[in-house]
Amino acid sequence: MKRFSSEFAKEKPIMFSAQELSGFSQNYKTRLGSGGFGIVYKGELPNGVLVAIKVLDKASDKQAKEQFMAEVSTIGRAYHVNLVRLYGFCFDSTVQALVYEYMDKGSLDGWLFDTNQKIEWLKLHEIAVGAAKGIVYLHEECYRRIIHYDIKPGNILLDAKLFSKVADFGLAKFPNRDSSHITMTNYRGTPGYAAPELYMPYQVTHKCDVYSFGMLLFEILGRRKTHNSNPSEPENWLPRWTWNMFEKGKLSELLEHFGIEEEHRKKAEKMTMVALWCVQYLPDSRPLMRDVVRMLE
Repeated sequence: MKRFSSEFAKEKPIMFSAQELSGFSQNYKTRLGSGGFGIVYKGELPNGVLVAIKVLDKASDKQAKEQFMAEVSTIGRAYHVNLVRLYGFCFDSTVQALVYEYMDKGSLDGWLFDTNQKIEWLKLHEIAVGAAKGIVYLHEECYRRIIHYDIKPGNILLDAKLFSKVADFGLAKFPNRDSSHITMTNYRGTPGYAAPELYMPYQVTHKCDVYSFGMLLFEILGRRKTHNSNPSEPENWLPRWTWNMFEKGKLSELLEHFGIEEEHRKKAEKMTMVALWCVQYLPDSRPLMRDVVRMLE
């Protein structure tokens, strides 16, 4: 029973000390990446489990601390195979950090937009379905509804077998389940992926994540950013180009241009239709994420 309770307790995020994190990371020896929040380092827990330690900028302002608390309260109480697991955190006067499971293959954007790396089409389809299932859990199956607000390839992480998991909950919010709306007081999300309603002082629902996921699907299909200033491309905004080709009955031609083999075109066409549905301007016109999963599968 002692062993059982010990293992059960490990399922909850642990509060680590600054000294422990320094030990896990060999004094922050291996840097994995950085962003506006701070720096991510590779580490290893005493039991041999590899982790990614996200250390927040020491000069973090109030918003950064709010993001820290959002991450701990969101992912710390949610568990799903398609969500990155939070092992623990540190919050003291010297270090503010989050300790996540280590994802060997990094983020999806590194695979989509790097010409030196390539994932076969069927695996990309699996990655999309996995990410969608993670969002369904946040919207409908978690202890309370969670709106992520920042779905994009950079926040879809891949493990050693290219299994996808949704990450980075620093912008997440918890609407009341009865109303399911949140009135935005400041802009959230990433330009290019954020739904139109996020730019306006209107009520926002979980449908903003659906819009962002639609943009992600377009980038999986085209293996390029939705907005491309490259003059050699017939259209610089992928959703509009896709819609124009669809209206002309030339969707298969577009998918061929994207390098999708004929044997996978039917599945790719279905993904294209789902993407177009997800990015409808009006939130109520977009599907639920559970329907997105069904259609993709």
